[in-house]
Amino acid sequence: MTGRGNPPEGTPEGVPGGGDDEYRSVVFDESFVRAARLQEFSAQERMGEHARAVRSRHAWARAGASRQAVVLVLLIALAFAVAVYMGVRHPYQNPEPQTAEPLRSSVVPLAPRGEVPGGEPAALFENSPASSFATGAEGVTLPGVRRTHSFSESQVMAALTTAKEYLVKSALDPDVLTGGEVRPLRLLLDPDQLDQFDRSFEHPVDDGRYAATGWLTRFNPAEVALAMPAVRVHGTLTATERNASTLEVTADHTFVYAVRRPHEGGTDHASLFTVRRETRFRFDRVDLRDHHLELVQSSVLAGPQACAANAAGYLRPLLAGQSTKDDAPPGTNPYGIGRPKASLCGVLSPSALPHLPPS
Repeated sequence: MTGRGNPPEGTPEGVPGGGDDEYRSVVFDESFVRAARLQEFSAQERMGEHARAVRSRHAWARAGASRQAVVLVLLIALAFAVAVYMGVRHPYQNPEPQTAEPLRSSVVPLAPRGEVPGGEPAALFENSPASSFATGAEGVTLPGVRRTHSFSESQVMAALTTAKEYLVKSALDPDVLTGGEVRPLRLLLDPDQLDQFDRSFEHPVDDGRYAATGWLTRFNPAEVALAMPAVRVHGTLTATERNASTLEVTADHTFVYAVRRPHEGGTDHASLFTVRRETRFRFDRVDLRDHHLELVQSSVLAGPQACAANAAGYLRPLLAGQSTKDDAPPGTNPYGIGRPKASLCGVLSPSALPHLPPS
C-alpha cells in the first residue's frame, strides 16, 4: 500500500477526519506540562537503584512566573517605602515657617548741655557732621549681594530691597514723619506682627514693646514741622544667613532732620534733630515670597530731646533756642506690677550740634 488509508471498518463515527484527530484532545501543551504535580525522571535518573519513576514538583516550581511577579511587587513596594522615608527624613528639606518674634525696642533721648543752635537749614547742615551725608533714599545704599549657603542671590537681594523700602518709608516719608498714614509700613510687616504694630499706635507705651517710635520716626504736628523735606542720611545694610530657613538684615543709619515750630512761616529759626537707628530685620521663605519682613529689634538714640519727654508716641525735639532745665528722666518703680519701665537718657555731645560762625 502507498500512503495512509482508512481502517477496514471505515472512519469512526463522529470523529472528523479519523486517524490522529482522535487523540488531538489529549495532546499536552507546554503550560500543561509546567503545571503538572508529578514529573517523570530522565532515563539516566531511573538507572539508579530503587529509583522512583516520578517525583513530585514543589508548588513554587509549578508557579515560577507567579513567584517572579510577587518578588517584583515586593521590590517595588520596598523602593516606594524607602523613597517616602527619605523624603520625610531628608536633611535638606525646607523647615516649616516659624511664628515671627515680637519687636523689642528702646528709645533713648539725648539731652543737650546748652541751648539748641538755630538758623537756615542749609547753613545748619553745612556746619554739622551731616555735611557729607547723602540726601534722602540715596543715603540708604545696598551692599554687594552674594548668595548664602541656603539662599540664592535673588533672595538676598529681595531681603535687602524690602529692608531699604521699610527704612525709606519709616524714616524719610514726609507724611509718616508728620504723624500721618502708617498703612504703607503695615503692608510690609509679617502678619504675625500686625497686632503688636496696631497696639503700638493705639496705645503707645515706653515699655520696650509698644512704643510707636520703635517702629518709625514721627513728630507731633502740633509741636514740630519739617523746615525742609530733604533728610540727610548715612549708614549701612548687611545681610547674613541666620539659619537654613532665615535671612537677617542689619541696618545702622543716622538720619538728620531740619525742624522748626509749626506756627513759624520762615526757616531762619530751624534746628537739626538727629536720630541714630539700629534695626534688625528677619525674613523666612514665606516673607520673601510675599514681600514681607519681621522687624525684631530697634534701638534709637534721638536728640536734642529732653530726658523727661515721653517719646513713646512721638519724638519730641528741642527746637532752636530751647534748652533743658533741671531735666531728668521719669523715675523707675522697681515695685511696679508687670514689665518695669526702664527710663534711660543720654547726654548729646556738643560736637553733634552745628557750629555756626558768628553772624
